[in-house]
Amino acid sequence: MTINGWLQIALFCALLIMLTKPLGLYMTRVFEGARSPLSPVLRPIERGLYRLSGVDETREQHWLAYAIAMLTFSFAGFASLYALQRLQAMLPFNPQALDAVPPDLAFNTSVSFVTNTNWQSYVPETTMSYLVQMAGLTVHNFVSAATGVALALALIRGFSRRSAETIGNFWVDMTRCVLYVLLPVSIVIGLVLVWRGVPQNLNAYTDIVTLEGAKQTIAQGPVASQEVIKMFGTNGGGFFNANSAHPFENPTALTNLIQMLLIFSIGAALTNVFGRMVGNQRQGWAIFAVMMVLFLAGTLVAYWAEAAGNPAFAALHIDPLGGNMEGKEVRFGITASALFTTITTDASCGAVNAMIDSLMPLAGMIPMVNIMLGEIIFGGVGSGLYGMLLFVIVAMFVAGLMVGRTPEYLGKKLEAKEVKMAMLGILILPLSMLGFTALAVVIPAGTDAMANAGPHGFSEVLYAYVSATGNNGSAFAGLSANTPFLNSTLGLAMVFGRFLVIVPMLAIAGSLARKKIVPTSTGTFPTDGGLFVGLVVGVILITGGLTFLPAIALGPVVEHLAMQAGTLFNTGN
Repeated sequence: MTINGWLQIALFCALLIMLTKPLGLYMTRVFEGARSPLSPVLRPIERGLYRLSGVDETREQHWLAYAIAMLTFSFAGFASLYALQRLQAMLPFNPQALDAVPPDLAFNTSVSFVTNTNWQSYVPETTMSYLVQMAGLTVHNFVSAATGVALALALIRGFSRRSAETIGNFWVDMTRCVLYVLLPVSIVIGLVLVWRGVPQNLNAYTDIVTLEGAKQTIAQGPVASQEVIKMFGTNGGGFFNANSAHPFENPTALTNLIQMLLIFSIGAALTNVFGRMVGNQRQGWAIFAVMMVLFLAGTLVAYWAEAAGNPAFAALHIDPLGGNMEGKEVRFGITASALFTTITTDASCGAVNAMIDSLMPLAGMIPMVNIMLGEIIFGGVGSGLYGMLLFVIVAMFVAGLMVGRTPEYLGKKLEAKEVKMAMLGILILPLSMLGFTALAVVIPAGTDAMANAGPHGFSEVLYAYVSATGNNGSAFAGLSANTPFLNSTLGLAMVFGRFLVIVPMLAIAGSLARKKIVPTSTGTFPTDGGLFVGLVVGVILITGGLTFLPAIALGPVVEHLAMQAGTLFNTGN
């Protein structure tokens, strides 16, 4: 670890904090329907979209109607994206004449992008046409992200309203997120990426002759437009197989910093939106502090493990650039790679600028744990905040038990229904992650896809289902996931991780919105200070530890201990 490395981490944290409040203020005004700097241009377009689609923006929805609208929209998106892939060979903007995508892979990819997971069991530049990339994948990068933000707003309204039967209008929330937040930033930052060297064209791939005389095909296309929204919307699906380690997706240190900030920006800003909408910005900053504590803890472990390197090299008196450079782009190095990996798995992004499969065991454990906790550390756009608030409900329930009174949060009494729904939303994740993993490691369809023996092979499988259920999309690269069994089960894991968490969460929002706000008293637990932050962090870590420690022990922990003892494992089964 170096001073330069710590300065890089400190710079990122400072920029994120500076960005949170102004973006949070802007987003609050947008979602409350107030006038914003872009209203003169975008408000007529917004009204036109409502007239065209038959949406009454003044009419709000009950939580069940909100959920049905979201599920209907998601199913329609799945069906349209599946059709695009299956008909790809007959559609335009396919200069490479790529064939139709196989049924199981089309299913997996459609579910992946609709759920904001962007798991990719394929090589993008040799599988998807420009039309599918633009009209299919990029479009879902926008609308799946907007759906997550809309759901977070619904839960915020549940806390902020009193005696209300509605929690907003899904169509209005999603439209405003795309129109006022996602599109403007994507256009501006997309142009910045083009300026820094990211391609944006519809040209056919270029064949060149290398200095050695070999022929090579250089893939290109509409990269910048997909790159910015994959980060800003925490989608993560790369235009190229190497993702943000590819020089066409992430050419410089500046673009690397921009991409890291894009990943966290909406998740961080939503904490400020939360504070503003409940009438107390300190509440939002307390949630921000919980996320920041967990983020810094993960970054510290990942950076330390990668900077220490592999003791097997030390025994041979080899010091590869002061740490583990395996699987890393030399343009970014150890610090930026460890930081990027932590950020992308704290959020539901899944983009990578270094190969997670090549990390030291404990460094590889950090992204796994980040996703296991529900990606609540700033998290995906919207999903990070509502996932964190589920843990807050459980934490306040625990606090109530300790002092012998009915738990409250922001003046709302948390009763049996809210606690049960919160626990249901939290427990569905380990059920899917561990259940599918257990199945995959005992049947040939799962074990045949493992590229490594021993604990690392187990980690490959575990990480795949953790990533799919957590709607992250990153992977231990050694797993051959493009098989009917893995495409199908990973697709189901994505569905469970997205929608079986959302429905209980919306039920909580509807229940809370109907309740009156109870005035604070001397016995009210303060939720805007250090005690609250410590309680929530403790509940998150204890819940995660009790649930996932045995699985982690079988994978990265055993691998780390074996590495320290000098035990190595060969590739293959």
